[in-house]
Amino acid sequence: MLTIGKLGTQAGVKVPTIRYYEQIGILPEAERSAGNQRLYSHKALERLAFIRHSRDLGFTLEAIRDLLSLSDKPDQSCSAADAIAKAQLREVESRIARLNALKSELERMVMQCAGGRIADCRVIEVLGDHSLCDSDHRHVEGNQ
Repeated sequence: MLTIGKLGTQAGVKVPTIRYYEQIGILPEAERSAGNQRLYSHKALERLAFIRHSRDLGFTLEAIRDLLSLSDKPDQSCSAADAIAKAQLREVESRIARLNALKSELERMVMQCAGGRIADCRVIEVLGDHSLCDSDHRHVEGNQ
């Protein structure tokens, strides 16, 4: 049995995250010791590692919940898991395309900068007027 601190260390997950995963139901609540300390089994460690790896690959918590539900029924077809992974792949490909457009625009802006005065700076000019951009890059994740 592992304490919450040891579980977090072994899985590479912070203690508040473990508590959150318990709260939202993707990690079962831990057993409690006589002193009311959380105690976790090796199975909880495996489940937390699954969640962590899924998060590292960008899956949403809802997708992880679905994948965990599927993994709890090993005899069924894996078509639902494949569909979830394919949807995640499409999302990653879309993000990469948006980031590549953003990269190209930033490279173009920097290349056009003459390195003179701010009054003549192409970077400042383009940032002030989106219509000067070659592509629509406004929907890149994190730009809100």
